[in-house]
Amino acid sequence: MGTRNLDMITTPEQLVEHALKEYESPLIGFAIGIVRDQERARDVVQDTFIRLYKQDVEKVKGGLKSWLFTVCRNRALDVLRKEKRMVASDETLFENEASNVAAPDSSADVHERLEEVQKTMEALSENQQKVIRLKFEQGMSYQEISEATGLSSSNVGFLLHNGLKKLRELLPKDILK
Repeated sequence: MGTRNLDMITTPEQLVEHALKEYESPLIGFAIGIVRDQERARDVVQDTFIRLYKQDVEKVKGGLKSWLFTVCRNRALDVLRKEKRMVASDETLFENEASNVAAPDSSADVHERLEEVQKTMEALSENQQKVIRLKFEQGMSYQEISEATGLSSSNVGFLLHNGLKKLRELLPKDILK
């Protein structure tokens, strides 16, 4: 849906409906990366959409994507603080990613590659992991990542550059084909 359709949105119901269609799956993936659990991630995203419904449509719709990811991040961090524990694995995220692959014969290979990348990403700093996920899993711009994380745009660029450079050094050469 383009900005032209966003201009036609005037009610909270329309805004939430649009946001659900466009951003529910990416937000769940993003939240899983933080809370490390699919069910808790779904709860975080649901709460994000409840909060969206309560917002002034005109104030939010111009920066909807950034608003959603920022609120989702903050809610996920609140959940972690409240529960004071993290689940160590992102396997659920990668099972979902692999299940979207069309060719069944390549599914195992894709799953193995995703697991290798995920394992290697653990060697990166938390901020590097976060900005790489936002950039490549969610397709966010530097500015959107900056707004969602509270980091400056230049810091986002620095973290992306250094994180990707380190990943290239650490990953086996055959995985990058």
